[in-house]
Amino acid sequence: MAKILVVDDEIGIRELLREILNDEGHDVVLAENAAVARIARQSARPDLVLLDIWMPDTDGVTLLKEWVATGMLTMPVLMMSGHGTIDTAVEAIRLGALDFLEKPIALQKLLAAVKRGLQQQPTKAQTHLTLAAFTRSAALRDLRKRLDQVVQKSRIVLLRVSAGSMAELCARSLQVAGTGWLDLGALTQPIELHLLEANRGGVIYVENIALLTRSQQRNLSFVVERLDKYDLRLVAAAACQPEDLLQESWDPLLVRRLFEITLVPPSLLELKDDVPEIASHLLNHLIAAGEISPHNFSTAALNALRNIPWMGGFAELRAAIRSLALGALDNEIGPDEVNRFVSKSSVASLALPLDEPLRVAREAFERLYFEHHLKLEDGNITRVAEKSGLERTHLYRKLKQLGIPVGRKAD
Repeated sequence: MAKILVVDDEIGIRELLREILNDEGHDVVLAENAAVARIARQSARPDLVLLDIWMPDTDGVTLLKEWVATGMLTMPVLMMSGHGTIDTAVEAIRLGALDFLEKPIALQKLLAAVKRGLQQQPTKAQTHLTLAAFTRSAALRDLRKRLDQVVQKSRIVLLRVSAGSMAELCARSLQVAGTGWLDLGALTQPIELHLLEANRGGVIYVENIALLTRSQQRNLSFVVERLDKYDLRLVAAAACQPEDLLQESWDPLLVRRLFEITLVPPSLLELKDDVPEIASHLLNHLIAAGEISPHNFSTAALNALRNIPWMGGFAELRAAIRSLALGALDNEIGPDEVNRFVSKSSVASLALPLDEPLRVAREAFERLYFEHHLKLEDGNITRVAEKSGLERTHLYRKLKQLGIPVGRKAD
């Protein structure tokens, strides 16, 4: 017996489909609109979804896009419509729908499509969120449009960022499904052509160009010269000015090309009112990816998250949500848990001993700094070493001096 979610704003159709599918031995969950469907998708974990296209709050294709963008399209979806067009059907199939059923749906066609859908292997959840998930935020919708405009004219997008940036989210939004992703900052050896070929049509990402070593700068130059040949896009983030790089003996031609077209995405600090939506999507994505068990935030908890200054940005918020869900005793996460967690771990709430001697204050800052980045990187020493600009051996020595316990997690 399978669990099937039926999403349709017409009560007569919902009840008819439930009766037919119940007679076939299936357990049927009903949703009259997209809002109810989101909740049902999360709580019921259906094996298959019958999704109407034309609904009053959010149309079915938009909801399908949202599930794709948040990694929640892990079940077959059959689209339904009484007045759909060929273009709509093609778009739905392209997005990942299994089939398009035109109303009134013949009984045998319905049962055959459901049988075929239930025989499909479960789809692996998408690993990363994209901006397409955040349909309610005007600022994030505008950011996505700006990114799309820029990439129409340039293969290089330089994001001018500050604290709390969403650089990786922007870069992931430009990655076409099924194409490659190469984090240039994680590559320590000279890049070879087979890597570019393997990632053809994909995205080359640089989290912070100021942290690139000399060999990584050479890799960056190598890639920039071959973007057209391998149909690649370069998305890099920079919190520095071009003059800063030139003072560090960067190649002037490379610097000029990187800063030729720049975009300034909003930081999470500027998106305070959008934090509840972002947090909800992050939570659902982590659940769909199997990283945490099913949970939900109460309205008060979402308001508490909104009022926190996320100085560490998107990465800090994601790490906080993952930690809250893993440590929650109940399915619903309340405001007390959020406030208790943040008061102990948020960078924004930590105070430094400014009345102490410089040596003491410096050690306190270094301890907070490394504990913060170890938490964000889930203990990955390699990534923390890259972010801090330290050699791994030096980093281990520093952590030992500060009394910070850490396992040797490199990857």
